[in-house]
Amino acid sequence: MPTPVPLPSDATDTLSYMEAFIRLVRILRELCPWDMKQTHGSISHLLIEEAYETVDAIVANDDQELSKELGDILLHVVMHCVMAEQRGAFDLRTVIDNEFKKLVNRHPHIFADAKADTEDAVLQNWERLKMNEGRTSVLDGVPRALPAALRAQRVQEKAANVGFDWKDRKDVWAKVDEEIAEVKHEIENNNTPGVQREFGDVFFALVNAARHVGVIAEESLHGTTNAFMRRFQHIEARAREAGTELHAMTLEEMDAYWDEAKGKGL
Repeated sequence: MPTPVPLPSDATDTLSYMEAFIRLVRILRELCPWDMKQTHGSISHLLIEEAYETVDAIVANDDQELSKELGDILLHVVMHCVMAEQRGAFDLRTVIDNEFKKLVNRHPHIFADAKADTEDAVLQNWERLKMNEGRTSVLDGVPRALPAALRAQRVQEKAANVGFDWKDRKDVWAKVDEEIAEVKHEIENNNTPGVQREFGDVFFALVNAARHVGVIAEESLHGTTNAFMRRFQHIEARAREAGTELHAMTLEEMDAYWDEAKGKGL
């Protein structure tokens, strides 16, 4: 006989919906062969995937898709909490309570007598309070698994929040020029380890330059990569129309189609 679907006791109350959703996940953990088998580790990569899909929906300005993806993230939050609950570690209430207390503690300019009249002041207070919570470095908490450009920018932001930052944009760009000169020097000297190291320095300096003008380097690079893909795929489409293969085309022919794609706004 089918298991009854848990329904909210009040169709208009958000808390009632949340309680029904938690009951639903508990049932899945008890009765579904796939859900029963999962662990925190086995679905961790799926949480990352859902986060990226949520960002895609935000970039596309698609509210309908955003609501779906946020639901998928909520499922992962509840699933992890139910898993932890089943092994006696913690539950969703513990998670919410911890976050509630953290948000209150980190906003003393709202819930206490601290002063923070600017965004920079709020961020500086935030980092100071995190250190008071037991961290040994302001860089603690930046995940190693973040994409490289995003991780670099988060590290730079955290250092900047405690005053370790260039004050003049001219110095930022001078650093970019310096790092480019150094990578060229290593290439000329055929120093492979040096080339790899200096390329990293160039990327890091460029991320820093992007940050100083309010650009998120990760998003900027994604935008450029997407544009490249659209234009290259236009070249492929034009080659198919002409009944030829890409490798049989000259670079000049491909460049002409590339310019055509740019002219179409691709």
